[in-house]
Amino acid sequence: QLTYCSLDDNNHLRMDCKYAVPAESESEVYCKYTQGETRLLDTTFPDEEQHAPFKKRAKVRLFPGNICRLLFKNLPNGKSNFTCNIKQGDSATVTKSTVVEKKLLLPCSAWSVLLQSCSGLLLTLMTLPMLLEIHWL
Repeated sequence: QLTYCSLDDNNHLRMDCKYAVPAESESEVYCKYTQGETRLLDTTFPDEEQHAPFKKRAKVRLFPGNICRLLFKNLPNGKSNFTCNIKQGDSATVTKSTVVEKKLLLPCSAWSVLLQSCSGLLLTLMTLPMLLEIHWL
């Protein structure tokens, strides 16, 4: 699952790639983000090196809760394609891609991430108690 938002007035992108890990697995997880097939933005793979033009613009880190986060500075205008690649042990690499349009980015906040990442049903269930309270006022 990929979620994204903007930092610093849409100039910087934060993208979270949430992945599942089998409960019995103990092998290390590696993550990388690419643009297209060959443009490596950054990676946690020890045997791969970050593409030189992105050394000061992109940073990838793993976070608790099975999240691989990309921080990307100076997002260009227009649309950009990002791919998250997750690999664990000897298993196949799992990829997920999305297109980000800079002018449509929401600022990073709990609310924007919630709107982007959960279904309408969950959002309705979360707001229902608040709506009921307003009705009773």
